[in-house]
Order: sequence, then structure tokens, then C-alpha cells
Amino acid sequence: TGSSDPYCIVKIDDEAIIRTATVWKTLSPFWGEEYEVQLQPGFHSISIYVMDEDALSRDDVIGKVCITRDMLAEHPKGYSGWMSLSVVDPDEEVQGEIHLQVEVLGSQGGRRLHCSVLEAR
Repeated sequence: TGSSDPYCIVKIDDEAIIRTATVWKTLSPFWGEEYEVQLQPGFHSISIYVMDEDALSRDDVIGKVCITRDMLAEHPKGYSGWMSLSVVDPDEEVQGEIHLQVEVLGSQGGRRLHCSVLEAR
């Protein structure tokens, strides 16, 4: 039909912690949702999976974006930009990207990670 029913799943070190609402019949979703999550000091990665909800069969994985601990170290003041979705299923073609803004807030004693998914397409 030329559209998807996207939602996101956020995982920290492969543990699902957030599932957004589904945005129906669109290729340019906007969620407008905010979550606060406590990151353990030894975490390795944050993955955002973009899914396509399907009422009649298993939901499809459109693609994912991964923010690693090393990426955060390379951008100590934060990162803002488009990241292309990467392949999750090798049999599927992936098209799309997510506009992320990632900031590390606070000092060494009380650091927090603020990650915003600004847009997707």
C-alpha cells in the first residue's frame, strides 16, 4: 500500500526496555514520546529497532540504529545527525534513516544520557 505502521523498540545491551506507540499508515512517523532510563556504567550499546506492525502475521523489522559506548566517547559533547538504518534480517532490503540527537549531560559523578529521535524517514 506504500505505507507502514511503524513503532520502535529500544534495547540496552539486547534487553528491550521501551516500546513506542504505533503510528499508523505512514513512511514519516512522529512519536513525540519521552522516556527516562537509567544506564548502568558498564553498558555497551543502545539499539533502536524500527518495526512495522502487522495484524495478520509477525511484525517486520524495518532496520535498526545502534549507539555504542565507543561512539559516545568519540562525541563527548554529543551527536546530532541522520543515521541510516542497518540490516537486521539479511534476506530483507533496508531503506530509511533516523535523525538522532544524543547528549551526555552532567559531570563524571552524575552523568546522564539524553537521546532524542527527532525524525524518521
